[in-house]
Amino acid sequence: MGQDGGVIEDVRKLWDDQAATFDEEADHGLRDPAVRAAWAALLLPLMPTAPATVADLGCGTGSLALLMAEAGHHVQGVDVSPRMIDVARQKAATAAVSVRLDQGDAAIPVYEPATCDVVLARHVLWALPDPVAVLARWVRLLRPEGVLILIEGRWSTGGGISSADCQALVLKQRQEASVQLLDDPALWGRHIADQRYLILSRR
Repeated sequence: MGQDGGVIEDVRKLWDDQAATFDEEADHGLRDPAVRAAWAALLLPLMPTAPATVADLGCGTGSLALLMAEAGHHVQGVDVSPRMIDVARQKAATAAVSVRLDQGDAAIPVYEPATCDVVLARHVLWALPDPVAVLARWVRLLRPEGVLILIEGRWSTGGGISSADCQALVLKQRQEASVQLLDDPALWGRHIADQRYLILSRR
């Protein structure tokens, strides 16, 4: 199951309150061409041949969803915050790209099983109360050759999830989980001191 009603309402309010300024962080809004290019160089080579069906779970203001859509993929994004989704829709309209964007719980996405070529989630799994169950649901969305991409971190604040723990969670569901450290300042628009990484699972 997803989060209970009271918890998810608190989470929704938290992210609603941040929606107006969320994209001011370089890696959130991808407004800096160098940061945007770094994320494109990281993610686009991991995608299947376009057009692939990509589910961006916890899509926030839609920056990665738009990046995938502009590369020719069919992208569907979901986020708990209606204000985040509103910003994402405005950005998609401005960029004249087609992205399906829905307000909902990323922990229990409503997409049909075995309909996605890629499941992508950035800085989402660590914040969910039952990551084992969540990952099982996410994996069920994938077609047999589908790709799981998780971008997570162990933050200097003490929050997050270590790469070893996240890798172990993925390996409960999948045969493969490779870890790539994301320590290039170009991705974040600044130097970082905490652990940030990508986990890729192709089977």
